[in-house]
Amino acid sequence: MRVVALVSFVTGLLVGGAALAECPTAEAIQIFVKDWQAKRPTNALPVSDVSDAICARDKLVEALTDSQGKVVGYKAGLTAKAVQERFNWNAPVAGLLLEKMLLTDGATVPAAYGARPVWEADMLLVVKDDGANQAKTPEEALRHISGMRPYIELNDIALGQNEKIDGLQLIAINVAARLGVAGPEIPLENTPETLKRLAETKIVATDGSGAILAEGVGAATLGNPLNVVVWLVEDLAKNGRKLNAGDLISVGTFSPLTPPKPGQKVTVRYDGLPNTPKVSVRFE
Repeated sequence: MRVVALVSFVTGLLVGGAALAECPTAEAIQIFVKDWQAKRPTNALPVSDVSDAICARDKLVEALTDSQGKVVGYKAGLTAKAVQERFNWNAPVAGLLLEKMLLTDGATVPAAYGARPVWEADMLLVVKDDGANQAKTPEEALRHISGMRPYIELNDIALGQNEKIDGLQLIAINVAARLGVAGPEIPLENTPETLKRLAETKIVATDGSGAILAEGVGAATLGNPLNVVVWLVEDLAKNGRKLNAGDLISVGTFSPLTPPKPGQKVTVRYDGLPNTPKVSVRFE
């Protein structure tokens, strides 16, 4: 009888524990959105597993579409080892990009554009057709990518300084998506040379005087930015999503997450890609 009672007690604990894991309520999402729109630090969303976090993210994105427009693509976060270590997570995470989050090259934005703003050097890949959803290798992914757009991502960590921020919470807050500045699309040819160049391209961030702020290489994102496409396809499929023609994919950071400074101009260039594409943003 004691054994049966013990089993029942443990089972109750497990069931009860599982019951605690659930998607945040509409009220919790609403509070987060109000704080996000007001650019003030907020509380972490109550999530305890990846399913909760994805549910929270999708609710959050839905709540933001009224002000931020439709989904125009996806962002992969934690694709670089150093950033994974910072957020105590051992795998990439995915968020969604909304139409009004994207600004044009040369945009001027407030330095305090979010509650906890940080910029990073990034790049966008442009999906050519839905064949990308069958890509299993970077070579296969390249066949379905039309080009890249130089990109400075303007993230907003959003949470208060005392809140725990790990990979789970990053998923819940849509991988800190807030804004991004994108340059025009640069066509990418489907050749082995392009594959090599994407991995070897040197990404350099400079200030208005030309001084180097950060440097990185394409291989920092899962060995090649195209590997991010392969990972994202698999991750989206798990949640009933897929890539469509014209979708944008933010592949992750090539530089440390850096708070912007008022009066600062940041330019990111891509040495090794045709015509050395670049993009700039100015903080006021």
